[in-house]
Amino acid sequence: MSDGVGTDPAEGTGSSVRLHRLFEGRRLTPTQRRIAHCLVRQAADVPFLSSVELAQLAGVSQPSVTRFAVALGFDGYPALRRHLREVAPTGTETRERVGNPYQQAVQTEIDNLRQLASLLADPAPVERAGRLLAASRPLPVLGLRASAAQARGFAYFTAKVHPDVRLLDEGGSQLADRIDAARQAGASALLCFALPRHPRELLDALAHARDTGLTVVTIADGTFAPVAAHSDLLLPAAVGTGLVFDTVSAPMLLGQVLLEAMCDALPDAQAHLEEFDARAAARGLFVE
Repeated sequence: MSDGVGTDPAEGTGSSVRLHRLFEGRRLTPTQRRIAHCLVRQAADVPFLSSVELAQLAGVSQPSVTRFAVALGFDGYPALRRHLREVAPTGTETRERVGNPYQQAVQTEIDNLRQLASLLADPAPVERAGRLLAASRPLPVLGLRASAAQARGFAYFTAKVHPDVRLLDEGGSQLADRIDAARQAGASALLCFALPRHPRELLDALAHARDTGLTVVTIADGTFAPVAAHSDLLLPAAVGTGLVFDTVSAPMLLGQVLLEAMCDALPDAQAHLEEFDARAAARGLFVE
């Protein structure tokens, strides 16, 4: 999430966090992001592969692997491999997957949450994002296709403490108009949920938002996601890929953590919540 991300004693998270730190702040090409994704998913095996073998595993060319290593600041792939051996999972970090595919999918989500807990050992990025979003009037919240549900849920809860939240969950030619309208109304930041698969129009929308002067905060599936190049502050949370459709427990929880940081930055958040509770009670809105 930022330089100085700490590790957590929770089992199975340390090496993954250290690998993610390699990619932070890097503007990786789509091919390089593919290699990065391969490194994270195959962290135990990759440090012992040749550049040719890694290329085959990632589905790219061998020269692409070499360019990837150089892009990360290494002299070449051998230097990168030596570094990877230093951070490779060892001992208790390597766990055999047991159980049926459904249990394995749940275990993957548990691992993703452990990784998120390790990333949050440095709360500075989330706290900074909370301040940026709390100060934006209005606050546009963007999420298309698979990410629309996360954006909608965040906007629902945020509206209880923020005076003007604008949900952008539909694409099309009017999306840029709605971003322009938010900017003209005084918005200074935009929050984006960007989970796989990433629509091309989402990247176009983020590029347009930055062109208008908005600061883009993005919750994405990794620091090497395609949206990284269009984000001013990217908060990563891994998704599970063991089922037919991705599972997104970590991004959802990260969204709630970010909302907590926003509440801390909004001086009237508690008063707004109390007013809502009073109105809800008067209307008999919820079943006791």
